[in-house]
Amino acid sequence: EVQLVESGGGTVQAGGSLRLSCAASGFAFDDYAIGWFRQAAGKEREDIACINDSDGSIYYLPSEKGRVTISKDNAKNTVYLQMDSLKPEDTATYYCTAGRPLAPRGLIADMLCRGPGGNFWGQGTQVTVSS
Repeated sequence: EVQLVESGGGTVQAGGSLRLSCAASGFAFDDYAIGWFRQAAGKEREDIACINDSDGSIYYLPSEKGRVTISKDNAKNTVYLQMDSLKPEDTATYYCTAGRPLAPRGLIADMLCRGPGGNFWGQGTQVTVSS
């Protein structure tokens, strides 16, 4: 059974940091691009960051670049999202997704993030940033 389980969310004050984790099981983790998306109440889901090992690609939403860092630990089948300088507008449910989008080498992470996401999704973890 494929599972993506997010953790690490919570309530933090503005300016603080959080590290989200996405633990994967049930599929060939090394072969998949993994990404983080978020959805705030009443808003559309948006991509944040994606990573893919096979072509070494990493994508960040331009507005988040420099404030978030995505990393992947294949030994633990886990992807992390480090978020710093959090703002109240970061309040949302954060989801991880896994997929194998077709894309030119070097752009697989971009395709996962800038498309509809992957085949598999987790249940999400809530992040609330208080002002």
